[in-house]
Amino acid sequence: MWQSNEVRFAADHPTAEGHFPANPIIPGALLLDEVVQAVAGTAMGDGVIVIHAAKFFRPVRPGETVVVRWQFGAGGEIWFECRLAASDDLAAAGTIALERGTR
Repeated sequence: MWQSNEVRFAADHPTAEGHFPANPIIPGALLLDEVVQAVAGTAMGDGVIVIHAAKFFRPVRPGETVVVRWQFGAGGEIWFECRLAASDDLAAAGTIALERGTR
C-alpha cells in the first residue's frame, strides 16, 4: 500500500538561487532528503535509511508542490516516487532501504 506526503518548495527557496541562475531548480539531493524524511516517519525500528537507486526524470522548480509516495516491499526495500502535484508528472523514483546496525 502506497503512503504519501506533499512537499511544497517555496518560490524563493534558498537552494534554487545558485542552482542554476536564470533557470532555477530544486537540487536532487534536497528532493531525496524529503523522501528520506517522509519514510523515516513511518519506518519501523532503528536503523539508517540508505538510498540504493534514484533516477531523476524531470526538474522540480521553486514554487512547485511534489507528492512523495513510498511503499514497503517484502524484501525490505522501499520503493519511492516523487510526482508533481499539478500535473502528476514523474520527477524522480527509486529504492531505499532501512538498514539495521548501520551507523
